[in-house]
Amino acid sequence: MDDSLCEALSKACGECHLAGGCCFEARPPLSQKRIDILVANGVSPDAIEFAGYKRLKLRPDGFCMLFQDGRCAVHSIKPETCVAGPFTFDMLGSTLRIFLKKESICPMVRILKADRKAYDGLFEVSTEKIIDLVRALPTSELEEILKIEEPETDLVAEISLEDWKPCPEQCKRH
Repeated sequence: MDDSLCEALSKACGECHLAGGCCFEARPPLSQKRIDILVANGVSPDAIEFAGYKRLKLRPDGFCMLFQDGRCAVHSIKPETCVAGPFTFDMLGSTLRIFLKKESICPMVRILKADRKAYDGLFEVSTEKIIDLVRALPTSELEEILKIEEPETDLVAEISLEDWKPCPEQCKRH
């Protein structure tokens, strides 16, 4: 992505954060690898909790523990689902289903839909990060994450994950 496009996406993200955005009530799932990276870079282990899956805690005001001054304090090492931004996921057996949030939820979507190169670039990065996360999580934690509803999304891709253990029937969302 070129610099002007990155700047436009960052601006959309920043404006959204002022109104709450995806950092409000966000509990991004964390693999052990991501926890190790965060802690090695100064994030307190106290910022992490386990409630069915390892995740970042919320501050008393409802924002992610890493949200500071209108942005992520660890932007370059933030959790995989935070990198994925408006893309989210589900599993159906060994198929990874990628969804895009609606414009009413994420203002970045309008920019992505207007610029195919930006969409394709973020889709590729997001998919890679989501696959990394899904493969790194214990099955029981993935099952808990898949119980979380993601309303107002559109299915944009289905990806078969080779050598993937199918998710039990109870963790499939339709």
